[in-house]
Amino acid sequence: MKLLAIDSNSILNRAYYGVRPLTTKDGIYTNGIYGFLTIFLKICEETAPDAVAFAFDLKAPTFRHKLYTEYKAGRHGMPDELAMQLPYLKDLLEKLGYPVVTCEGYEADDILGTLARLCEDSGNECVIATGDRDSLQLVSDATTVRLATTKMGRPESTFYGVAEIQEKYGVTPRELIQVKALMGDSSDNIPGVAGIGEKTALALISQFHTVDGVYEHLDDPAIKPGVRKKLEAGVESCRMSLTLAEIDRNAPIESDLTRYIPKPRDTAGCSRLMTELELFSLMKRMEIPGVAELEAAGEPVPEEIKPAAALRLCPASAEAAARLLGGETPYLLGRYENDAITALALSDGGELLLCAAGEPAFEGVCAALYGAKGLITRDSKLLYRHCMAGEHPLPQVKLDCELAAYLLRPTASDYTTDRLAAEYAVVPLPCESEDPLAQEMAKLIPLAAALEAKIAQQEQQWLLTEVEQPLAEVLASMELIGFSLDTEGLAAYGQELDTQLTARAEEIYELAGGQFNINSPMQLGNVLFEKLGLPHGKKTQRGYSTNADVLESLRDKHPIIDCILDYRKLAKLKNTYVDGLIKVVGEDGRVHSIFKQTETRTGRISSAEPNLQNIPVRTDVGSVFRKFFYAAGDRTLVDADYSQIELRVLAHIAQDENMIEGFRSGADIHTQTAAQVFGMPPEYVTSQMRSRAKAVNFGIVYGIGAYSLSKDIGVTVAEANAYINGYLRTYHGVRQYMEDTKQFAKDHGYVKTLFGRRRDLPEMSATNRITKAFGERVAMNTPIQGTAADIIKIAMVRVYRRLQAEGLKSRLILQVHDELIVETTPDEIDTVKALVQQEMSGAAELSVPLVVDVGVGKTWYEAK
Repeated sequence: MKLLAIDSNSILNRAYYGVRPLTTKDGIYTNGIYGFLTIFLKICEETAPDAVAFAFDLKAPTFRHKLYTEYKAGRHGMPDELAMQLPYLKDLLEKLGYPVVTCEGYEADDILGTLARLCEDSGNECVIATGDRDSLQLVSDATTVRLATTKMGRPESTFYGVAEIQEKYGVTPRELIQVKALMGDSSDNIPGVAGIGEKTALALISQFHTVDGVYEHLDDPAIKPGVRKKLEAGVESCRMSLTLAEIDRNAPIESDLTRYIPKPRDTAGCSRLMTELELFSLMKRMEIPGVAELEAAGEPVPEEIKPAAALRLCPASAEAAARLLGGETPYLLGRYENDAITALALSDGGELLLCAAGEPAFEGVCAALYGAKGLITRDSKLLYRHCMAGEHPLPQVKLDCELAAYLLRPTASDYTTDRLAAEYAVVPLPCESEDPLAQEMAKLIPLAAALEAKIAQQEQQWLLTEVEQPLAEVLASMELIGFSLDTEGLAAYGQELDTQLTARAEEIYELAGGQFNINSPMQLGNVLFEKLGLPHGKKTQRGYSTNADVLESLRDKHPIIDCILDYRKLAKLKNTYVDGLIKVVGEDGRVHSIFKQTETRTGRISSAEPNLQNIPVRTDVGSVFRKFFYAAGDRTLVDADYSQIELRVLAHIAQDENMIEGFRSGADIHTQTAAQVFGMPPEYVTSQMRSRAKAVNFGIVYGIGAYSLSKDIGVTVAEANAYINGYLRTYHGVRQYMEDTKQFAKDHGYVKTLFGRRRDLPEMSATNRITKAFGERVAMNTPIQGTAADIIKIAMVRVYRRLQAEGLKSRLILQVHDELIVETTPDEIDTVKALVQQEMSGAAELSVPLVVDVGVGKTWYEAK
């Protein structure tokens, strides 16, 4: 039999620090549990054990503490975020059928040592999984140690047998105890012999084998006088350290190894606990069913989640579809491919209709869908795209479950029906069909009710029904329309960039004294730091770091640095924006980006395939790309952009009198800030002063500190700190807002925008300083950036609806951050300019005006 003995505290600690902070919606930290189970599953794959024992430490003192009161005295206590996970982990392991082993007065190491001895005595095999080298003393012909380590920032594991110990340390496994007695152990606060390090200790034990052997040969010429003197002075400490270092292999634990063979799982208990901890990916990997299967497991189910009557299949027909869609609550799920529906499921909560393309009734069923009202579905944008592409009447969506779930938890990794059903502990309706769409429908129906109730509880109905769900239609339209791209002009510009790249490469080769692969970090590092002798950081197996921060710090050290940075910038423009855009142009000559509503945590829309929000604008060479996006035919682009919307939102939310007055008077807010902070009339403010004030204005609600600001504006930390303090003295309301918002987040565990968009912030309760600081920054920023995101979304819906209501041929085609672009006809230009200006400026009522800058041009570049 092979026994896997887990050093649980060691593995849990590594897991906690190795996985980014994860929490449930209720604020329970789970990153340690998630990482622990992930590591455990990997170990099981590597070792295929027959039995498993999870050894844990207890808080009670051990015999070592009684021997030496300072034992482990320097160790910090377990962080609260990790301590709260410990009881959950132990409970879950036991529900999974594994024994959790503790022993008062002994450490987990002693449990491991005892388990190893029991295996050796009975002719069985033991594998110890740990991150602590102390266990290497337990290696024998029957015991192997899987040691987890970190190498170059990456987790690694090494299996140690007797041969590996001998090869690495030059001693036997048991002799490692003697080595530790000599050298001590700072992590456990074992003193050893003062002044004796690992190298000396290994050499002594390699020659004399034991501490006694060393002291019996103190006169041996191999022992240098200085070492001999240290050994003589530290003899008592060494003897005590020997006892502290040796793992006790006779702890009073269960000695029948068959008791460590896993028992049958408490499947229902695992399901409930892992659902509470939201470990859905692990549930799937470990084949643990969701709460939905509790009844099937014979467990009692609370009345509030008992399923209703089974979904009854009905024959697919246009008449049946019309009946289901005409009910009080019609549900729809579809499979979509290239804007076509390939299969769909309809239900009224009682009956279920399934139909796929190619079936006789399919066209009639789809026809009944067009124009239907009150639908509950999962992805309304795909439905709208299908209808728009086929020029069918649009259905009315009452609830999009994906968008509702996003509002409830914008930090989730995905919003599939399966995951949401598990998260909200809904029990699927019994269903007569095993078809995947039918099974999803069985979950969607009860899920919709749970989401509606939660949306109402958090008072987010308006945000869902008046902003997010209407916006799905707007985005579907924008995706289908796309944006015309001048591919010939773009290709020609790509050739220009190639020419510039070649010229820049020649300059680099000349400065470097020869050719090399500029795109190879290793070769570039060798040129910069070995050949040219520039200052560098620590060299790793992968060579020297040549990232942007490193190169920026070397700008004044050698002219080659500017050339390399310029080369990299040109290469990115060529590869990403020339080659990348040309690849994704549609047959209609337009770029059709995909706009995502559930991607960001702040509520902003993101763009992909391609990401049009990343088209460069801040540099002359980058902004050229906007010249290749144009209005087709005789059309023209109207570009409308909010002016300083986040600062205006800040002025309103903070109710800062100085900032409000500045925006109301039409003053340049950055100049005003500089004038007030530096105590001078606005006309004396220099461009440098304004630039620095701008950096503070935009950085303050992101929690910018003096160090970061000093790097941004090129001043000392003291000067940057003075700017920040001067700003906060000037804008009292902003200072108060920052403090009030952090306190609200701490008290309530979340923050929200003016329109009720929420973001949970479990980080605010963290004891880790870095984690809590992150939470504070997010708390200050989210109401500002999130409200700005809400406003642009409201504006998009208003502009889209107004264009339709007035029967205009103009079309909204792009949104980029705070900017909207409408493609219009010559006769509608003035109408669209006024319309966009009116709808965007009226999207929210703030204490300051929402100013919108509007431009017109044939290309995006001209219009901007």
